[in-house]
Parts: sequence; structure tokens; C-alpha cells
Amino acid sequence: MPELLRKLVNAVSPSGDEAEVRAIIKKAISPYVDEIKIDTLGNLICHKKGKGHALGIAAHMDEVGLMIDRIDVDGYLKVSAIGGLDAITLVGQKVYILNKDNKIICNGVITFEEIQNGENPINYKVPTIEELYVDVGLTREACIKKGIDIGCYVVPHHDYSYLGSNHIISGKALDDRIGCYILIELARKLKNFDSNIYFIFTVQEEVGLYGAKTSIYHLDIDWGIAVDTTGTEDGTVGIQRMLGNGPVITFKDSEMIASRVINNHLEKIAKKYKIPLQKEVTSTGTTDALNIMLSKGGILSTVVGVSVRNIHSTVGIADLNDINNTILLLYQLLKNPPKLEKPNGS
Repeated sequence: MPELLRKLVNAVSPSGDEAEVRAIIKKAISPYVDEIKIDTLGNLICHKKGKGHALGIAAHMDEVGLMIDRIDVDGYLKVSAIGGLDAITLVGQKVYILNKDNKIICNGVITFEEIQNGENPINYKVPTIEELYVDVGLTREACIKKGIDIGCYVVPHHDYSYLGSNHIISGKALDDRIGCYILIELARKLKNFDSNIYFIFTVQEEVGLYGAKTSIYHLDIDWGIAVDTTGTEDGTVGIQRMLGNGPVITFKDSEMIASRVINNHLEKIAKKYKIPLQKEVTSTGTTDALNIMLSKGGILSTVVGVSVRNIHSTVGIADLNDINNTILLLYQLLKNPPKLEKPNGS
């Protein structure tokens, strides 16, 4: 089990409060880069100085979660979603409650009225986020006394672990702590190469890709890659995107069309080094690559991802082989970068 990946996954860092995971990343990557900065929003920008075109490679630090928007008279905590969480995946889940200093102060369980009252399941309907609440076993007065208040974070609690084999992992926040881990491993492997790379760990991706937009603003970057995760379609006949089938390159998502120059080069590298590769065209979702692409007059960009089952639930599932193959693919890409042709080749 990669100990660094375990630490990253278990860190409690919802959008807007990425301090815990940022500290882990900063400590881990420091020996392999020349300069580290933290900008106003909290993006962690790590520069490995070198020659040639400058690459910006990004992964987001934040995770989906919830925030308390009301404490009712019985002490139950009503919540608002941070990022794209499906309510049905939350029911019965254990969560951490963070105080205003973003320290864990107690645990809670997410529930809704029919479950709590033990009603016949045949009468259930799928609840909305607004119908869920967190039971912390306290009265309203006791909640307030303990420091639980409107604006406090509520974060899913699931430890990183193996499932039935020694390469299938599960845990919360695989989106995108997997990407953060990949960037750190790339920095380590490329320490002695004379390449010009910005390793960018962004904030608030889950709520609007905000960190990517602000972090790129002051950087002189020629091309960009977002390293993120994507959902699987294991149960759909004829769909290639599955656990164990290798890294995924995105050609189109709901907001952007990726650089053909970079993607074609990735395909050549995968073929040369016999790295399994999956391709994605989708009409839903987007990544930090969108805001990288739209920065400073335009930057050639793409997305390289790892398939994750249950991607925006409280516990995802991924394959370490896919993670390792993504590191290998990007390592070979950064050793042998594409020729940047503008604009026809973009």
C-alpha cells in the first residue's frame, strides 16, 4: 500500500479548506522541486526549473463534502452540498463535523426521516440533499456549546483500504488525491531531468474550477495537463472505460475539446511503451484543464485521468495498476514532450 497515497486520501480537505492535504503534498514534493509558492486562494505551485517549453500539470486538492446550513430544534444538522454529491450515496454514512477552525470535533451519521423512524422500506422515496440531515446525538443547545454552527464542514469518513486484491483500493476523495499522488511521483522521477515543469495543486475545483483559473494567471506556461479521475462504465456493454484498462485521455467533455497535438503524442507513447490506454468523449463534467486552456490567450491542454468507480460517492474504488500506468505514461511524455504547433496543430 503506498503510504503517501493513504495519507492523501485520508486527509480531510473539502473545497475551501485544503490546508491538511496541502501540508502533506508540500512536505512530500519539496525535495524534488526548486521553488514552492502558495497563492492567495491556497493553490500550491511547485516549480521544477529547466529548459524548453514550460508545462503546467495540475491536480486538485479539494474533495466533495457538505456544509451545515441549519440546526433544527431537535439538534439535527441540515446540510448543503459542496460539489456534485448524489444524496442516495450519503444515507447511513459516517461523517466528521469540523468546527470553525476546521478541526474535527465529533462524528455524525447521515440519515432521513423514514430511515430514522424505521418505516417500511417499500414506502421510501429517494431523498434529496435538502431532506437529509446529520444526527450527532446532541440537542440543539449541546451542538452550539460544542462549536457546531452554520458554516461548519461535514466530511465523509472512510479510511483508505484494499478490497479483494492487493491492487484494488477504496477510500474517500480518490477524486483527486490520486492525481495529487501522481504529480508527486512524477516530480520524484523527474528530479534529475532538465525539464521546465510547474506542478500545480489547485483548490476549489469541485465547486467551479476556481483554483486553476487563479493559479495560472501569473505563470508563463506553454502547454498544460490536468490529471484527474473519471467515472467508469464497467456495466455498460461496448464501453472501454473500466478499472484495470489503463489511463484515460479525454478528447472532449461538456466544456472543452482537448489538444489533438498532446493527445496524439500520448497515443504514440502508449503504443511505444505498451501502456494500456482508454479514450473518453463525454457530454458531462469538466476539469481544471478548461481554465488552463482559456488562460493568457490560450494554452494547449488535455486531461489524463484514472477511472474510479463510485466517483462522487463517499467511497470510491480504483486500481493501483491504472495509477502506476498513468505515472509511466506521463513520465515518458515529459521526457519526450510533443512539438507545439500553433494554431493548426491544436
